[in-house]
Amino acid sequence: MNPQKPPHSLPQQTFIDAASQWAIMHGVAFRQADNSAKHCPFSITPTTLSRKMYRHLRQVTPLLAKLIHRVSEDHDFLQTRLSKMAKAEPFFGRLLALHQQAHGALGQRQALARKPLLLLRTDYMDDRKLGAKVIEFNGIAAGMAPFGQRATELHHYIKRQWPSVYQQWAENPHASPADNQGLIHMAAGIAQAANRIQSHFDPNAEQAPTFLMVVQENEDNVYDQHLLEDALQQLGIRTVRRTFEQLSKELYSGEQQRLLLAGVGTIDVVYLRAGYQYQDYYSPHREEQVCCQALSQTRLFIEQHYVAVNATFSQQLATSKTMQMLLTKLPVTDFARWGLTVTEANLVKSVLADMQPVSAATIDWFNRVADHSQWVLKNQGEGGGHCVFGDAISHTLSQLKEQEYDAWALMQRLQPRTRTTPAIAVRDNQASEVSHLVSEIGLFTVFFEGQPMTELDGYAGYLIRSKPAAENEGGIHSGQGILDSLVLVD
Repeated sequence: MNPQKPPHSLPQQTFIDAASQWAIMHGVAFRQADNSAKHCPFSITPTTLSRKMYRHLRQVTPLLAKLIHRVSEDHDFLQTRLSKMAKAEPFFGRLLALHQQAHGALGQRQALARKPLLLLRTDYMDDRKLGAKVIEFNGIAAGMAPFGQRATELHHYIKRQWPSVYQQWAENPHASPADNQGLIHMAAGIAQAANRIQSHFDPNAEQAPTFLMVVQENEDNVYDQHLLEDALQQLGIRTVRRTFEQLSKELYSGEQQRLLLAGVGTIDVVYLRAGYQYQDYYSPHREEQVCCQALSQTRLFIEQHYVAVNATFSQQLATSKTMQMLLTKLPVTDFARWGLTVTEANLVKSVLADMQPVSAATIDWFNRVADHSQWVLKNQGEGGGHCVFGDAISHTLSQLKEQEYDAWALMQRLQPRTRTTPAIAVRDNQASEVSHLVSEIGLFTVFFEGQPMTELDGYAGYLIRSKPAAENEGGIHSGQGILDSLVLVD
């Protein structure tokens, strides 16, 4: 028999191989250039969260989703309150112009045929002093619900199959796991929306409803997408994948504003896993005086049809960093505009961290008075790599032109609790010990036309991404993050 491992020895390679192979076998992977698969980086044991905090997040997150939906459908509010940011940020300027093109001029709004399907991931950090605060809202291409569920299942597998390893490295080996059915709930909510769209046209339809995923060309984060597609197929939904370039040639209109795809037929749900950056609309084959006109018009064409859509222009605007800042600044009474009670508004405000607009006065205050380590400078970018930290903030602010100020915002930097014991991260089939690990908690919600699509008030599972506290970028795909899961302690 093998002697017992020393308390702080790394797990044997036999275990690392088994865990890595489990991840690949269950789709927790990125596609490589040669079409092979490499497992996503992951922790081998979960992080802990107080049961009280978990219940608090479960209570407030569906309320935030309801708020975001109602803000997104408040078209005049979006146009008026985001106009300055749109002038400063060309991509969002394009989005706001498309939004106005879709909905008509201020005061003359026209209802679009499209039906909003909000697939929202709200990301939090549990600050040591302030409690849980929202980092950002992800309203477009809010992926990794499948990976979130798989990470929970991976930790169950390790605890069952490799109990000594789990006991050695778990922060609290006896804590209760937080149930996570993110993949199941997300697929079920989308399937409900697809069935409702199809039933609107033909309650007795014999063919399967069709789900269209709009994707980037040659992207590597495909297995998370395929897991969702597979779950939808098991619920009787047909799934297809297209780029904006392909859709520009293949979409057309049917009777009663039905959206049709060449070679496929009717489309019931459109889910954008692309469209959050200019390059998703760029076509090297087209000569355009203004970048990306044709493919962004393809997105507008989709919204002009009777189809469930995530994300709509409205949803993308409503989940921008500027809108997040505006919501932090609004007095509690103003939330009545979107049907929130004072109690609900206070609950929402309790998880919104302090944010400040960038202006000449703000820059002067920041350089003279502020503790630079306590702030993060953010632009409107999605997908990681868009934040500036510490002393680099002053340099970035000094380089901005005045007309660029409204594209940026300062946000209070959160200081989350670190894991009390070292953890093991597995990356590229190699284990490393990581101390001072911190976690970002993303909670998913599914709403269709403002109504929750799960039995849990719209809640649809979670995603945990952990990283060393010293690292600024914690993304799984772009950063030093690792997949993780939650266990709850009293």
